[in-house]
Amino acid sequence: MGVNVAACHQARLVPVALEAHGLLQKVDIHEAGCWRIPSVGQRRSWRRSIQLLPAVHAVNSGRRGGGGDLDLREAENLEGVTVLGGSGDQLNKKHLLQAEGVTASSGDENRKLENAAISTPEVSHEQKLTVRNYIEEVTYFLQCGDGGGAPRWFSPLLPAPPTNAPILLFLPGMDGTGLGLLLHHESLARLFELWCLHIPVHDRTPFTGLVKLVEDTVIEETKRRPQSPIYLVGDSLGAVLALAVAARNPELDLVLILSNPATSFDRSQLQLLFPFLQNTLPSTLTTVAPLLLSFTLGTVFATTTPLSHTHPPMKLLVKKQLINQLVEENLELGFDQSSSSTLWKLLEILPPEMLGWKLSMLHTAALYTNSRIHAVRAEVLLLASGSDLVLPSIDEAERLKKIIPGCRVRFFRENGHLLFLEGDFNLATLIRSTGSYRRKHKYDPVNDFVMFTRDEFQTLIYNHQVFMRQVTSPVFFSTAEDGGVIQGLSNIPTDRPVILVGYHMFLGLELGILVADFWKETGILLRGLAHPITVGKMYEDFMPDRAMGDPARLGGAVLVSGKAMFQLLKSGASVLLFPGGQREAGHRKGETYKLFWPEKAEFVRMAARYGVTIIPFASVGEDDLLDILVDANEIRSIPFLKNLLVLKDVPPLRTNFTGEVADQPLVAPIMAPKLPGRFYFKFMKPIRTHDRREELQQKDEADRLYHHVKREVENGLAYLQEKRKEDPYREFVPRVLYESISGMKNKAPTFTPE
Repeated sequence: MGVNVAACHQARLVPVALEAHGLLQKVDIHEAGCWRIPSVGQRRSWRRSIQLLPAVHAVNSGRRGGGGDLDLREAENLEGVTVLGGSGDQLNKKHLLQAEGVTASSGDENRKLENAAISTPEVSHEQKLTVRNYIEEVTYFLQCGDGGGAPRWFSPLLPAPPTNAPILLFLPGMDGTGLGLLLHHESLARLFELWCLHIPVHDRTPFTGLVKLVEDTVIEETKRRPQSPIYLVGDSLGAVLALAVAARNPELDLVLILSNPATSFDRSQLQLLFPFLQNTLPSTLTTVAPLLLSFTLGTVFATTTPLSHTHPPMKLLVKKQLINQLVEENLELGFDQSSSSTLWKLLEILPPEMLGWKLSMLHTAALYTNSRIHAVRAEVLLLASGSDLVLPSIDEAERLKKIIPGCRVRFFRENGHLLFLEGDFNLATLIRSTGSYRRKHKYDPVNDFVMFTRDEFQTLIYNHQVFMRQVTSPVFFSTAEDGGVIQGLSNIPTDRPVILVGYHMFLGLELGILVADFWKETGILLRGLAHPITVGKMYEDFMPDRAMGDPARLGGAVLVSGKAMFQLLKSGASVLLFPGGQREAGHRKGETYKLFWPEKAEFVRMAARYGVTIIPFASVGEDDLLDILVDANEIRSIPFLKNLLVLKDVPPLRTNFTGEVADQPLVAPIMAPKLPGRFYFKFMKPIRTHDRREELQQKDEADRLYHHVKREVENGLAYLQEKRKEDPYREFVPRVLYESISGMKNKAPTFTPE
């Protein structure tokens, strides 16, 4: 994975485009001459690099320069353009040409190109890279020299993002290299146009200068894409920088994603370093250099003893012993015994005075930003690590949440200071699952949805239901168009989008299993119409470590409304619909498997308008899982319980309805768990509407089909309640004994459908 660099020339970007000539996707130039940045490749392919073009060729060229592309003959005469590398990259032919060093006009380049394309493996870097790769990249980068000069932007050389993708500006922490998102480049590139700020190691631009640089870029990009938000992702010091820019520009549409912001520097243990730095020769600053690695390596440093008044920096362990300890205790992060030499190199390369300068700037930055933070009006998502030994990040996140309007928080209790370098964290996944990804000024859960990857599905959606799946051992039955019923979902039609219409189990116990297993078996993603408590943001404070709605949003759930359903069907999505809503999911004693549907047949007319196939379905098993001891009606009649168990400030639902279906309070009932029984799902005969569009727009015909769907669901409920009596493994103990023989890999058999 190579990188292109956008130089900051008098606070403006000056790129030169060579894409048309097959040399580079983009080459951006710095006036200081040639500047090399390492590319990321598979295994040992770490040493190839991009060498930047001399600044003389930046004059009157590029997107912002206004002069167009560089002439190919001019490019051929440039010296030392060693471009791109890394045999593990998913390279296109143009990139392979660069990697092999073929000139753009050679006669046999096409044959060489084809051979290279055949032999190049496709490897996902985001699955392979570790913090060790980051250390090696930074070390090699600094060994080669990082170009000197002023701070500037660079972009990872990756496949182009979607045309309507917003821009994401990464603001680095103390290391300043801009490589802090190395583990996330590939996944972020599918969502954003990604720029990273690089601050050369010898640069001494003050904090206010960095604020001006980022601010100018944000303003320029806002003018260039006025309908799109600007994302600022800040890490530690970068988070302070992002907040400062947001405070100075409250009128701009900014989305801030901040990891362990260093606005808490006044309460950091790093404050103890100031007396030491002021009275120490630069040559002896390597004594505390390992502390700098805590900003650079995050969890790698988390095993060491934090600073305190009883353990001043001068009494830290000998550097070599400390590094060896870090290597031994962090093998799972991608380290091996050879990593100690890499860490040594990194410490030797860093200028001794850099630590003092960075800490001094951090102190100034925190003071500057804290005095203005009340002016922030941007959308802010705070990521706080519980094992941060450098900053009190959890406390700081709670403080900032009280100050910044609408600020949201996610806690990562087991992670260290540099969250972005830890292998169990994926930034692109988090942005989407929190509903923070949008392409325009207003979040659109339908059009801004990005399909999850198979890895995200397995780890965050399917595995999220592992326990429920194991204790309920769900079985599925589907009905063919000729009426035949089989176990499994092979009768589900996949030629058109579908609407699954069914009974809503108590508390929505079936939701996760239904959506996950349906997609795994059929490849159809059911976009759920969810209650505000699930995908809304008002109750996230109850679960800031992992909000309840994060897996639901990642899986495509949207806030329930008629408009949302209309937009989903219009976009060609398949929908999961429970007409009974919260009244059905919060039913009272004696109402198990009773439908509470409205009289309006709106979903039928919507389905017919877009030719969607309607599939009624039934699900039973909640009564084998728990008993209702005190239901919603009883709770609301007892003042003490009403104040305790009725959730307040929940947006009202179905305000245009009357009767039982309009009774939609959200009440936490008092229940008693039972030894878990089994879940059963039956999908009834598909009802195709694409050839009945005009017919079903008539009220009488739509009502007739609506009541048919309702009867089908009721018949399915009755069928499953009766047939489950024939299941020899309906009860928990025999089922678990049977399935435990195979290590819970084989599902216990069930009744034979008719």
